[in-house]
Amino acid sequence: MMSDDDLAALAKMQPVLRVAPQPRDLNNNGHIFGGWVLSQMDIAGGIMAARVARGSTATVAIEAMEFIAPILTRDLISVYARVERIGRTSVAIRLDVIASRNLGEERVPVTSGLFTFVALDENHHPRLIPEESKQKYRKD
Repeated sequence: MMSDDDLAALAKMQPVLRVAPQPRDLNNNGHIFGGWVLSQMDIAGGIMAARVARGSTATVAIEAMEFIAPILTRDLISVYARVERIGRTSVAIRLDVIASRNLGEERVPVTSGLFTFVALDENHHPRLIPEESKQKYRKD
């Protein structure tokens, strides 16, 4: 579960993606369909992974996906991304989704996951992550 400190730290970051779900994105329970949320996270993760890899990437794994709370139809979701680790050809991105409710009065953590992307060359084969990116995104 995300702590108040974690939520405060995310609030200081810029989201990679901000989206308002539509009624067509509802599941049978009247909440936003989990697959829709997953696709938004994959889009945001791909944006961040491409920045790190300085080029094309592909999703190769999703680890530790956790749904914390439902997303409602009037929520505005923000997807935050941060680099967890960088390998030779891959990058793991932590994605946290926060819903803004009640016209922005309430911020609710709704899901989190760790997505791994591989850098691709022009032939769609794995390629090395540039050393400059490893330095820039290294966790200290």
